Amino acid sequence: MQQVVQDLQFEPVRPAGLKRLSEAEIAQYNANGFVQPYDVFSDGEIAEIRDYVDGLMAALGPDGAYGINCYQARLSGLYDIAADPRILDLVEDLIGPDILCWASAILSKRPHDPKAVPWHQDASFWALSPARTVTVWLAIDDADDENSAMRFIPGTHDKGALPVAETDGAANVFHKGTANAEALGTPFTNTLRAGQVSLHADMLVHGSQANRSDRRRCGLTLRYCPPSVQITDPAWAGGVEAILCRGEARDWKVHPRPDNNDITLTSSPHVVGNN
Repeated sequence: MQQVVQDLQFEPVRPAGLKRLSEAEIAQYNANGFVQPYDVFSDGEIAEIRDYVDGLMAALGPDGAYGINCYQARLSGLYDIAADPRILDLVEDLIGPDILCWASAILSKRPHDPKAVPWHQDASFWALSPARTVTVWLAIDDADDENSAMRFIPGTHDKGALPVAETDGAANVFHKGTANAEALGTPFTNTLRAGQVSLHADMLVHGSQANRSDRRRCGLTLRYCPPSVQITDPAWAGGVEAILCRGEARDWKVHPRPDNNDITLTSSPHVVGNN
């Protein structure tokens, strides 16, 4: 695999044959870098998903809250959520009919979790080009200001790679974040009910605060891209296990639906980040 120069510029979505989003919502995505909220799973369905996610985290013990990364090709339960057509119809309106899910993560902030996720741009940490990944954030629990819902800074997705700075490692999940983010605009709180999703562009500045409430905040992130995206670092490619959710994969290596649904019988291939 040859090294590919990374392109982190946003390309506006051109609406065509829309399945779920309106032209106004496409315009909002182009302007702000995100759209939300969308009802996907019913109360009964998300209760079953919550029980499933709780079981995965319990099986991993202390590592469960942030350690379930990129199992979409290794656990049939996560594969099926990623391939749900109700999610894919939303994603297709943003990236087109060929849809790969190349990463996923369960992110659970326990009550009174003191760690914040600093402001950051996801794609600046990934070896992918061009920047065309759309992240779906599925609320496993209700998420709001009180229990540390994810926050976006609207309109920061089309600025290219912004400067980064070191963060306070004791107070943050990771040690680098977008520099001077407070000057970039007023944050938007990604309030979602359990079973709803948001969708955001991969260069949108986002993060979350410490959870100072008595309520957990758990979500599932699903990363989707079209097959026109390439992996820029051959060493990074070995940790990417993509699944083809819809259409054609072209040059991507993809994995079939796994038979296994026991997390203790497998391991995570890759760690992509937290929100």
